[in-house]
Amino acid sequence: MREHAALLEGLGAEVVLVRRPDELGAVAGLVIPGGESSVIDKLSRLFGMQEPIRAAIAAGMPMYGTCAGLILLADTVLDGIVGQESFGGMDIDVRRNAFGRQTESFETDLDVPALGEPAVHATFIRAPIVERVGAGVDVLASLPDGTVVAVQQGSLLGTSFHPEVDGETRFHERFLGLAETFALTLESTHA
Repeated sequence: MREHAALLEGLGAEVVLVRRPDELGAVAGLVIPGGESSVIDKLSRLFGMQEPIRAAIAAGMPMYGTCAGLILLADTVLDGIVGQESFGGMDIDVRRNAFGRQTESFETDLDVPALGEPAVHATFIRAPIVERVGAGVDVLASLPDGTVVAVQQGSLLGTSFHPEVDGETRFHERFLGLAETFALTLESTHA
């Protein structure tokens, strides 16, 4: 998470580490980092965060999930451990650890037309893939074989890879744009 925080602060954002439901109400967007999706799921339930995050998604709060975060934003996790849940919100099916073990991690350059040039340098670490994309989901990037690795549905953004590891800012900039729009919408409804 510290890489995300440093990158967002470098882009001028005020970063709040969200660990409790009341902290979620103080932000205009949430980054769900990589890690182990089943552990993040269990901890979110243990600390009372699952339902507030689901409610925030339903209310339109922007969220950006990288790797495990993408898994948690998916409506369907194809190979989760017994009892694993996601927050949902994105009409996608994901497969965890689709590229294999840690030793099969890799880096590549991706063409992401929505972000322009140059190509995005992407680091995949025990990464998921998106196996099904619903009608309302935009595919932002795929590998040369057609494997979907970056998606957006409304205010939800997800990547199989870790742009924060490489100092790639464009996905975070896109997320901040969504969060700024959301914050302005909230201000106008409370004015």
